[in-house]
Amino acid sequence: MCGIVGYIGHRQAFPILIKGLHRLEYRGYDSAGIAILQDKIKLYKTKGKVSDLEELVKGENLSGNIGIAHTRWATHGEPNNENAHPHLSPSGDLALIHNGIIENYAILKKELLKRGHVFLSDTDSEVLVHLIEDIMINDKVTLVEALQIALGYVIGAYAIIILSRNNPDLLLAAKKGSPLVIGIGKDEFFIASDATPIVEYTKDVVYLKEEEIAILERNKDLKLITVSNQEKRPYIEQLEMSLSELEKEGFPYFMLKEIYEQPRSIRDSMRGRLNAEKGIVSLGGIIDYEKNLVNAKRILIIGCGTSWHAGLVGKYLLEDLARIPVEVEYASEFRYRNPVICEGDVVIAVSQSGETADTSAAIELAKSKGAIILGICNVVGSSITRVTHAGTYTHAGPEIGVASTKAFTAQVTILTLLALRLGYIRGTIQESRYRQLLFELETIPEKVEQTLKTFDIIKNISNIFKDSKNFIYLGRGYNFPVALEGALKLKEISYIHAEGYPAAEMKHGPIALIDEEMPVVVIATNKGTYQKVLSNIAEVKSRKGKIIAIVTEGDVAVKKIADFVIEIPETEEMFVPLIATIPLQLLSYQIAVIRGCNVDQPRNLAKSVTVE
Repeated sequence: MCGIVGYIGHRQAFPILIKGLHRLEYRGYDSAGIAILQDKIKLYKTKGKVSDLEELVKGENLSGNIGIAHTRWATHGEPNNENAHPHLSPSGDLALIHNGIIENYAILKKELLKRGHVFLSDTDSEVLVHLIEDIMINDKVTLVEALQIALGYVIGAYAIIILSRNNPDLLLAAKKGSPLVIGIGKDEFFIASDATPIVEYTKDVVYLKEEEIAILERNKDLKLITVSNQEKRPYIEQLEMSLSELEKEGFPYFMLKEIYEQPRSIRDSMRGRLNAEKGIVSLGGIIDYEKNLVNAKRILIIGCGTSWHAGLVGKYLLEDLARIPVEVEYASEFRYRNPVICEGDVVIAVSQSGETADTSAAIELAKSKGAIILGICNVVGSSITRVTHAGTYTHAGPEIGVASTKAFTAQVTILTLLALRLGYIRGTIQESRYRQLLFELETIPEKVEQTLKTFDIIKNISNIFKDSKNFIYLGRGYNFPVALEGALKLKEISYIHAEGYPAAEMKHGPIALIDEEMPVVVIATNKGTYQKVLSNIAEVKSRKGKIIAIVTEGDVAVKKIADFVIEIPETEEMFVPLIATIPLQLLSYQIAVIRGCNVDQPRNLAKSVTVE
């Protein structure tokens, strides 16, 4: 969950590394550090953000064209200067940065302590650099050989880069479980946790595979070997992202930019896959497994956080349209129990980053039991895309804000297309109804654009409720997952306690919380269980709760009893989540801004959860 970046070539390394850290800061921002090789390794690190590191190194001589840098999300050891990366070996000749967790670090550390090693931090990562140097000295082997031997002892996940004072024309990188990508330029290499620090300099990249080690030597071609010393041929891919996607483009925060990008990201997720005029839905990435889906006795959707909420919408869609039983599992729970996987089951893994550790582990478990695994993911070349049998990209574009917005609606879009396709093939949707739904789905980006115009109303509501201690979010049917997602967004970025419930469950406990201080957000659109939701609103009002209602444009009944209403365009019930989630995102964003929170980098959170 940390961000790592390295450079070797003919340019000055520092500007590349510091810019790379800023681009990777969504992965962690507890501390930051940098090491540049001159006649010795010059190391600077500090608790805090990348900007604090920049302040620390002002006026320092950081010239040099080889270096490594790190921005941390703390796992082992509290966020402080000592635990910040890079970490040095005892001699000071090696510097290492690491993303991941060394699960058996305590055992390794105990052995190294017996040998006289002294540790300056509480991290698992420092143990690894000590171990590598210890092997070099005692086994009298090269740095590459020592790295191979050391990684053979390691249990856990890692993406590492090593800088060596005695090898001034060399960087080493290795990966297992955590992502690492190498950019190939003319006589230069860029290394990073993802492609965002690289895209500015080259489009040619290599995604390291499990237990691969990259040997990056100045003025030589990239060489790949495995921990077990097999030589591998690098597979060079082309980056699809553009530099402009990584900039705020006038928005104060990435989150707000990404909220406003949703008309485009939903449209891009449908592009080439939906043609209402011809009655076509086609998901090319999974076409070879369509028969498995059509004949599936059960579909399991696994994900974490926002992706789990998208999966819950997917359950409603698939069961409604395709009439296939669907279960939605938290990946973190799925992997640690003994789930029943039957022949004919299909597992759909949903992940924005494609690197979520719990989801990856759940995939491996399901594969070991013979399930077909399909992925829905946003990041090309990510780990999950390489371990699934097939899958579909969401094409949402880079999502830098830690609180996911456009990834959610893109995931729901893909699940909607999948449900429509399967319903059509299985004959569980009438042709006329199918065509009607396709035409309506094509209008959703336009309706999202219209919904974004409610921001001024939402700003006023936010000012009123900015100091609330608690929120409750209610929805029924397709809108229950929307309520969960709305509550999660508020918790993540404003630090206000919020919970989502099915509206009918209010009377089974949560109604005890209602008083005149409790704002209740209700998704009350005019489809499905509308009359029931009206009754639920009345129950809250009779206990003096404050109602903020998301209603269909032109609504009269809810307006009479709600304290505040936000109107959204009318659409089919199953498409409401794609629209109703927009005002909830804006509400959480605006409340967080008023409260002075950093909405892009909320405390204790990081974007790509590559550790348990």
